Amino acid sequence: MPTFRRRLAAVTAVLALSVTGGAVISPASADPREITKVPTATGYGGAVSTVDPEASAAAIKVLRNGGNAVDAAVAAAATLGVTEPYSAGIGGGGYFVFYDAKTGKVGTIDGRETAPATMPTNAFINPTTITAENPTGSAYPFAQLVSSGVSVGVPGTPATWERALERWGTLDLGEALEPAIKVANRGFVVDETFRQQTLDNKVRFSAFTPTRELFLPGGDAPAVGSIFHNHDLAKTYRLLAKKGTDAFYGGPLAAEIAATVQAPPKDPTWVAPAPVPPATAPVSIPAFPGFLTTSDLASYTTIDQEPTHVEYRGYDVYGMAPSSSGGTTVGEALNILEPFDLTGMSAAGALHHYLEASALAFADRAKYVGDPLFVDVPTKALTDPVFGKERSCEIDPGLAAVKPVAAGNVASYDGVCLLAPASAVVETDTENISTTNLTVADKWGNVVEYTLTIEQTGGSGIVVPGRGFLLNNELTDFSTVYEPTDPNRLEPGKRPRSSMSPTIILKEGKPFLALGSPGGSTIITTVLQTILNRVDLGMTVSEALAAPRASQRNTENISAEQEFIDAYAGDLEALGHVFTKAGDGLTSLPEIGAATAIEFGPKGEMIAAAEPLRRGGGSAMVVRPSK
Repeated sequence: MPTFRRRLAAVTAVLALSVTGGAVISPASADPREITKVPTATGYGGAVSTVDPEASAAAIKVLRNGGNAVDAAVAAAATLGVTEPYSAGIGGGGYFVFYDAKTGKVGTIDGRETAPATMPTNAFINPTTITAENPTGSAYPFAQLVSSGVSVGVPGTPATWERALERWGTLDLGEALEPAIKVANRGFVVDETFRQQTLDNKVRFSAFTPTRELFLPGGDAPAVGSIFHNHDLAKTYRLLAKKGTDAFYGGPLAAEIAATVQAPPKDPTWVAPAPVPPATAPVSIPAFPGFLTTSDLASYTTIDQEPTHVEYRGYDVYGMAPSSSGGTTVGEALNILEPFDLTGMSAAGALHHYLEASALAFADRAKYVGDPLFVDVPTKALTDPVFGKERSCEIDPGLAAVKPVAAGNVASYDGVCLLAPASAVVETDTENISTTNLTVADKWGNVVEYTLTIEQTGGSGIVVPGRGFLLNNELTDFSTVYEPTDPNRLEPGKRPRSSMSPTIILKEGKPFLALGSPGGSTIITTVLQTILNRVDLGMTVSEALAAPRASQRNTENISAEQEFIDAYAGDLEALGHVFTKAGDGLTSLPEIGAATAIEFGPKGEMIAAAEPLRRGGGSAMVVRPSK
């Protein structure tokens, strides 16, 4: 569609010099650290896209040395634990999706964190707020829960790496960790994003002694261009390389993790700094103790499960099943959009349908999706094209619905328009923007899409003393107040609902596109909008990632990037949509997501695509660049 392409011109100019290039090779005398970011690379023999050049280089090295996509993905993920420690690492969890070229099948691993076995259902409630008028009480402020042991779930990332390698890889964990150990020891070059994220967390990082010592040397965030080393993390990785994940889920390290959660290492002399306007009160960090024990760590397991699957415009779209809501919500939204000819619409018309479909799918997410070990999740119904068709009846082509819209009835549907939908479920969004995503493919045609996280940017803010990694605050993804009908209510041993949406799309049984993104609940809309851009609106994969974004999650106002507001808000506001500028509520960053993708062309050609601008731009590389 010409209108979309014209409005992409400013962004795609960044891509123009790199659409056929690979990684830039430095001369032998140059610093061996990877610092050059190329957002698009086209070539053969394997490809990778991440947010970081060190991580992408680690994956490419594994591929060039004969490793497969799984080996390379674990190497890249471990390296991101070094260079992107505020978004990912062994203190967190995630979801791993794999296309097996030999079998033509897609498999997944649920490596989501779990609530400790002894965690009370009212763990987030301030007992002083429980009254006769408010018998359930009120939650502690979110900012207090985030920076505490009570928010820490049992990490799943190390187990995910080991399970992926056992199931599909060719390397052992020690071999896959080698590149990350090297980067942690020799250090990496601090960029503006790393420094700014450190500054954004400076107050709470300073409250915890081991965190301050690691990330605030001399009391300040590392300077841009300086070299940041993490020797403690290198030692931890070497321990896992030698002894496997048994050394994480048992032994001295497990005891140290549990002790850190139960008694967060807050500096007893720490004093909250004076508030910065518009805040009127100093930051309070009670550092509540958590419930995680060594028994919780010892009993943690990943889950092998079938992916979600929907058909869209002749493509087979595979995603992550619950406990993630990504696969069901992206899939349902695509089913809702299927009856409409988006290609034949104006830009505003197509985007209107996208926003409305997203709201409808999020309504069903809120009502039905949680951890399937605790909740009867109607995954089959939510991804049924007949249900999607019935939900599409709710879209008025000329008028936006009043939000929040109501959930559909998964117990009774036949594709016919309903006269009276059920009551709306209002969802409180507690997911944060942190997280990272990577996409890898190898010369044999295997593909990995992997999203991993520690939740908040900086997780809980708590570093395990002497171990070099941050613990997650993933349990804040649960609803804070226990409601028996809420599928995402807090329960011991349960996985909190996630929006992570690693997605692999096949065309006639072969890979066409793999993609994913960070961004909290905006992950779902980022993946959905990128698919819309590529499949329906005729953009290239690089244009589809670079295009300005808007995220409708069944709320009155739509969060949108300024570029989207400038380009489309006028036409869409005439249809009843209401926009607010994107911001995460903590740093007010005007960005939605930071996607990665690989598209597969004829004769083995691959186009690796990363963000040209968001989060400072991403890093795409290929094994053999096209000439």
